[in-house]
Amino acid sequence: MLRLCFFICFVAYCARAGQECPKFTDLNFGNAVIGTDLKVKLLLYTRRNKDCAELLDEHNITTSTHFNVTKNIVVIIHGYRFTGSPPIWIDTIKNLLLEKQDFNIIIVDWNRGATTVNYFSAVSSAKNVVPSLTHLIDQMLENGVAANSIYMIGVSLGAHIAGFVGKKYNGKIGRITGLDPAGPLFARKLADERLDHTDAQFVDVIHSDTDGFGLKESLGNIDFYPNGGIDQPGCPKTILSGSSYFKCDHQRSVFLYMSSLQHNCDITAYPCESYKDYRNGKCVSCNFKSLPCPIVGYYADKWKDHLLEKNLPMTTAYFDTSDKDPFCMYHYSLDIITWNKSTRSGFINIKITDNSGNTIESRINSDAAVFQQYRQTKILAGFYLDFGNISAIALTFSTRSTVGPKYKLRVLKMRLKSLSHPERIQLCRYDLILVENVETTFTPIPCYEINMQDN
Repeated sequence: MLRLCFFICFVAYCARAGQECPKFTDLNFGNAVIGTDLKVKLLLYTRRNKDCAELLDEHNITTSTHFNVTKNIVVIIHGYRFTGSPPIWIDTIKNLLLEKQDFNIIIVDWNRGATTVNYFSAVSSAKNVVPSLTHLIDQMLENGVAANSIYMIGVSLGAHIAGFVGKKYNGKIGRITGLDPAGPLFARKLADERLDHTDAQFVDVIHSDTDGFGLKESLGNIDFYPNGGIDQPGCPKTILSGSSYFKCDHQRSVFLYMSSLQHNCDITAYPCESYKDYRNGKCVSCNFKSLPCPIVGYYADKWKDHLLEKNLPMTTAYFDTSDKDPFCMYHYSLDIITWNKSTRSGFINIKITDNSGNTIESRINSDAAVFQQYRQTKILAGFYLDFGNISAIALTFSTRSTVGPKYKLRVLKMRLKSLSHPERIQLCRYDLILVENVETTFTPIPCYEINMQDN
């Protein structure tokens, strides 16, 4: 009898072991044309089952083998799926998060409902996802989970779903990250009709396609606008590139977030009233209202306590990126004091060279700077590489005028300061003449006077 019981148990175990792991729903464009009815699957991953999901019962989490009420929880919610295929980033973001911490990661698969050519239908389905998540969270809270241990990451329509869920708990959820929240049908809506900064204890948002599928309005405690929120570097510029032309800018928010999980280069943003002001060097002190500059992505919540301390419920921050992963750009402030009697307006092109002879050029194009006698002019520079040691600097002054005389810019003092690494020695040059359209290269020296007065 004992042998028979052992045999039955062994067969049952083998049957379970041979079962396929639950997968994210994989549909196709044909399904989108026909349309799909909403069906929500909750896929749980932990470090114990990082490669094989467990289906959660939204009404009874106690049946779960892997869910642990003592661990922090990340809920990942995708958005509209025009083609029906699983999001290309879904496994990567899950794995990167698990490398950071042994979370309970719950992927909300509502691909049935999100897959349709009728966007209006997908929006309706998105709102109907909310009850499944509130059932789940109710179960968590009843079993001892703290509301502030719940972190929701929503992409596009998923960002608004996270907001709707957060409203159900009066903003007591720990954190919501909105990755390019969907714009169509949500623009200019009231706070209770879309993601809002009151939906969690901390809400951070990355806007990467504000002139397309994304939303321009500020929604979070802090809203990040990479490259001004439009036309991300490296994305196609014409429709000839196919589907990538439509989705690349929108998806960039996700890839920027993932970059923050896997690379050592923290992407710094600069709180500012507008992208124009940021580009023109007006917001690069990294001392905004006596606060450090925020970091984009996973570590953005480090700014939460600063916001509360300064009573700043909402802040906008801007930054530029490179055109490919890890998207880091290293920022410098170039401060110039001139002694020309007449005011000059123009542009400064900046190149830097390291000790090995490698040279890179600034990728930030600001508006024309105004140079006045004995007044400091601040110019923002950004480079795709980080040079720890700069051996030479090259400056070119230009009015970009094709007619009229060529001018000279008489520089009394120039200072180059790393914003990405403010602890580095600031580099200076004194008594320099820049002839228009002529590149002037020189060896900088450490600044012996580091306090240049602002305008």
